[in-house]
Amino acid sequence: MALSKKAAVSTFSMAMMTAAAVVSLRGLPMMAKEQLTLFVYIAFATFVFLIPAALVSAELGGAFGEKGGGVYTWVKEAFGSRLGFVAIWLQWIQNVVWYPTVLAFSAAALAYVFGKPNLANNGFFVGIFCILAYWAVTLISLRGVSVIAKVTSWSFLVGTVLPGVVIMVLAVIWIAQGNSIEVLHPSLGASPSVVSIVAGHAQPRLWPAISGLGDIAFLAGIILLFAGVEVHAVHANEMDNPKQQFPFAMLIASVVIILLFTLGSLAVATVLPDQQINLQAGLMAAFEQIFARFGIAWATPVICLLLAFGGIGGVMSWMSGPSRGLLWTAQEGEIPPFLAKTNKHGVQINILIIQGVIVTVLAAAYFVMADVSVAFFLLSAVTITLYLIMYMLMFAAAIKLRYTQPDLKRSYRVPGGNLGMWLIAGVGFVGVVFAFIVGFFPPTLLPVGSPALYVGLVVAGTVVFTGLPLLISMEKKASWRAARPAPEKVL
Repeated sequence: MALSKKAAVSTFSMAMMTAAAVVSLRGLPMMAKEQLTLFVYIAFATFVFLIPAALVSAELGGAFGEKGGGVYTWVKEAFGSRLGFVAIWLQWIQNVVWYPTVLAFSAAALAYVFGKPNLANNGFFVGIFCILAYWAVTLISLRGVSVIAKVTSWSFLVGTVLPGVVIMVLAVIWIAQGNSIEVLHPSLGASPSVVSIVAGHAQPRLWPAISGLGDIAFLAGIILLFAGVEVHAVHANEMDNPKQQFPFAMLIASVVIILLFTLGSLAVATVLPDQQINLQAGLMAAFEQIFARFGIAWATPVICLLLAFGGIGGVMSWMSGPSRGLLWTAQEGEIPPFLAKTNKHGVQINILIIQGVIVTVLAAAYFVMADVSVAFFLLSAVTITLYLIMYMLMFAAAIKLRYTQPDLKRSYRVPGGNLGMWLIAGVGFVGVVFAFIVGFFPPTLLPVGSPALYVGLVVAGTVVFTGLPLLISMEKKASWRAARPAPEKVL
C-alpha cells in the first residue's frame, strides 16, 4: 500500500490502540469475584497466551511491517493466500457480533450518568444507542488512521486507564485509612473456589478449586480477556520505522494490559466484600458502591461517562484493525474488488458500510427480544471459537516461517532460536487449543437451555463461518485480481 511521507501512527499510538483493543474494565468485577485466586487466572492467561501472542506478533510485525496486511500476510507467507484469507476473515467476523455487546456496556454506563440504571435493561434505549454510537464511530473512522489513532488513544487513556487508576488510588486510600482489606477476609458465603474453611472461619484461597467443567471453562475464558494484541499489526506499515517501533509498541501494550487487569481487579476486591460484587450490574455498580463507601456518590455519573467513552473508543480500535486487513485481501484479489474501494483518506469505505449494516441488524435484536443475553452469548461463543482458530494459524505460521524464510530480516526475534520459537509459539498454540475445546461446552452459570442444542449450534456456527472464507476462496475469479483498484495514499 502506498504511504504518505509522514507517519500516521506513532509508537505510543500503536501501543495505546493495541491496549485499547485488549483491555476492557468490564472484566474487573468478574476477576475481583475470584479474590486472591485472580492472580492464578491472570498469570495463566499472561504466560500461556498474552506473552506468546505478543512476542510472536512482535516478530512477525517487525518482519512484515513494511509489507502490511497483518495476520493475512503472516499466514499467507507461511501457508498460502487461501489460509491467509481465512485468518483475516476469522479475525474480522468475530468482532462484528462483539460490537453490539460492548456498545450495550456503554449504554449501561450512560444510564448511570442519567441517574436511571434501569435504562440499561430497556431494549429500545440500548438498541438505539448501539446503532447511533456505531455509525458515529464509523463516520469518525472514515477520516483516516491518523484520526483513529488520536481518538482511540485519548478514549483509552480517559475512558479506561483513568477509571482504572481511580479504582487503584481509592484502594490505596482505603488501606491507608486502616479499613479492612476485604480480599483478605472473604465471607462464608463466598464461592468455595475462593475460600477455604479453617476452624469455622473463611480463609482466602491462593489456588482456585477446579472441581468441574464449569471452573475449567472459566479458566479458558480468561484467555479471551487478553485477545487482540495482534489486531493493529495491519497498521504497522503506517509507522515511520515499523521494524523497530512495532515490537516496542507490543512491549508497552503488554505491560499496560497486565497492570490494568491485575491492579484494577485487586483494587475492586480490596474495597468491596465478595457478596457486594455484583456480576450482573457490573463495573458501574462496583464504582457506585465504592464511591458510596467514600462518601462521594456524586462521582458515579462522572466516572460512568468516562467508561461509556472508553467503550466507544474500544469499538473504534477494533473497527480500524480487522476491516483494514480485509481491505488488504480485496486489494490482493481474494474477494470481490468493490470491497477494495477506499476514500481519499485510504479508508475501506465499502467494507465499513457493509459492516455497519450487519451491526445495525444485530443491534436491532434488542428491540424485539425480551432477553438477548443468552442469544448474544451463543453468538459470542461461536465467534470466540473462530478467533481461536485464527490464533492457531498465527502461531503455526510463526514456527513455519522460521524454516521456510530463515534469512528474512527480523527486527525482533523470539529469543532462543528455533527451539525458543517452538516453545513460545507452542505454548500459545496449546493454550488456544485448550480454550477452543472448552469453548464448546456451555457455562454452568448461564441458563442456555438444552446443553446438547447449545453444543450443536456452536459446532454448526463454527463450521459454517470457517467454511465461508474457504467457499469464497474456491469461487475466486481471476477478474477480481485484474479489476482491483490501485490503493490510495494514506493522508
